[in-house]
Amino acid sequence: PEQCSYILGNPPFVGGKYQTAEQRADMDVVTAEVQNAGLLDYVTGWYFKAADYIRGTRITVGFVSTNSITQGEQVGVLWNALFQRFSIKIHFGHRTFPWESEARGKAHVHVVIIGFGAFDAVNKQLYDYDEEDHVTISVVNNISPYLVQGPDRAITNRTKPICSVPQMGIGNKPIDDGNFLFTSENKAEFLRLEPNAKPFFRRWIGSEEFINGIERWCLWLGDCPAAQLRNMPQALARVEAVRKFRLRSKSAPTQKLASTPTRFHVENFPQRSYLVVPKVSSERRPYIPIGFIKPDVVSSDLLQIVPEATLYHFGVLSSAMNMAWVRHVCGRLKSDFRYSNRLVYNNFPWPQSPTLKQQNIVEDCARRVLELRTEFGDGRHGFLPTRKSGVDRATLADLYNPLTMPAALLKAHQKLDRAVDRCYRLEPFPSDRHRVEYLFALYEKITAPLLPASKPKRKSRNK
Repeated sequence: PEQCSYILGNPPFVGGKYQTAEQRADMDVVTAEVQNAGLLDYVTGWYFKAADYIRGTRITVGFVSTNSITQGEQVGVLWNALFQRFSIKIHFGHRTFPWESEARGKAHVHVVIIGFGAFDAVNKQLYDYDEEDHVTISVVNNISPYLVQGPDRAITNRTKPICSVPQMGIGNKPIDDGNFLFTSENKAEFLRLEPNAKPFFRRWIGSEEFINGIERWCLWLGDCPAAQLRNMPQALARVEAVRKFRLRSKSAPTQKLASTPTRFHVENFPQRSYLVVPKVSSERRPYIPIGFIKPDVVSSDLLQIVPEATLYHFGVLSSAMNMAWVRHVCGRLKSDFRYSNRLVYNNFPWPQSPTLKQQNIVEDCARRVLELRTEFGDGRHGFLPTRKSGVDRATLADLYNPLTMPAALLKAHQKLDRAVDRCYRLEPFPSDRHRVEYLFALYEKITAPLLPASKPKRKSRNK
């Protein structure tokens, strides 16, 4: 280290689930005692190795990395460990931009470049790139692991929201090998053989069904009286298939579920209309399509659900403010958002003291968004659009595609954005980066009383 001034690199991009046995062994060495290290991409091994190498020195490090290390659960696992173990400071950050590697053809990925050291630096710089790769440079006091101005801390999963808002849960998880799930065609054929099962069919939706208007159904027999079920041989055959499927599982809890084959593994049936948020949705959309659905519709575990949500909650979650938070905090499935209630929703800093008038304005704007969905969609007041053969009805995928989004709906969302912004502060936010920096500062303020006492730092060792 005495003869080294800086370390530069472009480490391999390999996700945690795709590492070879040799790569996993490498990671085990450098991430020993790091909780949830299995979530980390292979590139993070270079961060741990470099951080250990530069302790007690003035060496600076710069790595090209997949932007996944600044998003989702990895952020808390990686950066909290680096801050606490090695006291590193981020000196500069190039925020997400596309990277084309000439090695083995062209690998198009989205990357960040992060510079750090075991000492602080003045005039820390953040580089922002627009769609034409024009760069804007900002000088900030401190750079957070999300590559915005903020403290040396990453958020982690929580079981409850940090603010006084309704709990968000997950939908239903059958563990049925598909035996209880039907397309409309499958359902019609099944009812031809088993007409008495008709009252037990309920509309079934996950992320894809909700966004794209795909019609699917579930056969819910959990409340079916035994005497009725006994007289439905086709339904009984499905129940028996579920029982055998669960018994074949290598998971002991799943095997135990075989004793109640008409029930789902996770059951969540709100008694009134409830708000749903797709767990997976495209990052290309300006807003995640969320909405209210009726209680007779069964949500899968690919939807997050908020049974007690109001129009105000819908409005805030449909706003640019929340989307700025999502884009920085949410994990990714490929490039799509992978929305997590424990990480994204439970840590979201809601407006702290909006006036009743401000809340009413948000509700009015939210109501207008739903009304326009009705106008452009299938006429069900923003509930559940359905793609039917021969019927030209816009689905949420159509309405929130940036190329096909109706101008009136976009204008209504922008009006909602301004209303939600004013619930946070009267001064407008110039950009999403300003929004998210404000949100992280608010997050720090809200969670400060919740933080445990800090542990004494480990002494640096000279090499």
